[in-house]
Amino acid sequence: MSKRVAVLKGGWSSEREVSLTSGTECANALRKAGYAVTEIDLRRDLGALLAALTPAPEVVFNALHGRYGEDGHIQAILNILGIPYTHSGLLASAIAMDKARSKEVFKAAGLKCPDGQIVRVDDLPNGVIFEPPYVVKPNNEGSSVGVRIVMPGDNQLLTENWSFGDTALVEPYIPGREITVAVLGDRALGVTELRPHRGFYDYEAKYTDGKTVHLCPAPVPDSIAQQAMESAVSAHRALGCRGVTRSDFRYDDTQSNPGDLFLLEVNTQPGMTPLSLVPEQARYAGLSFEDLVSWQVENASCDA
Repeated sequence: MSKRVAVLKGGWSSEREVSLTSGTECANALRKAGYAVTEIDLRRDLGALLAALTPAPEVVFNALHGRYGEDGHIQAILNILGIPYTHSGLLASAIAMDKARSKEVFKAAGLKCPDGQIVRVDDLPNGVIFEPPYVVKPNNEGSSVGVRIVMPGDNQLLTENWSFGDTALVEPYIPGREITVAVLGDRALGVTELRPHRGFYDYEAKYTDGKTVHLCPAPVPDSIAQQAMESAVSAHRALGCRGVTRSDFRYDDTQSNPGDLFLLEVNTQPGMTPLSLVPEQARYAGLSFEDLVSWQVENASCDA
């Protein structure tokens, strides 16, 4: 009898549409791999979720993105129910989603990351936190949602259309190149450089076909590629992650050779859409998409 898997997708975060795509792709691949799959479009209704999980599946494949799906909330519910689920547990998910907290963990583990400061959004127009260029981002969103880069000479009135709470994380802008590394269990799958055709690797560049060139393997010095993979595994372990994660870096090769690598964040629920980076790196490492999602199901667990 095939294992019964429930795929959670959708949710009500700003990344709902991406999650729906990820969930559908994962569900289809799991069916092809021989699993008995049901799909649950998560709404803000706990009773409906509990009903959809009755009788309990053997595994929940968590294809949610953004708040409530990857910040420990859904993980806590599944822990209480005792249903094994894919990706990281409650604590690792919560810390990784809090960018300022995760910086503290990374620095304690000896990983290099940009300095950052939590500020009230209302205070941003009243004083310079960093000299431009600098980056303003929500402290607890994913997929580059809400990220704004302030360059010298830009209008620094950043509070317009801000819908991500009263505070923001402000960091110095790191010049150079965008690098990302997927980790599966205890190993890095590869290194990809991301080259948006314009601007930076924002939400639109991530999920719109033709907006970004993916270079895998990344055309960087071997020493930098090795450092990126080792740092991604170290960050995964430092946070206490399990399953699949993706670590994002800035590689500054503008001032010296081979340059400096800065860890930006760890994504505990990386995208699984046709344009997503983890499936791409898995293929590079010899894993099909069906192999990738099957591995996650077979290695699912819940917090004790």
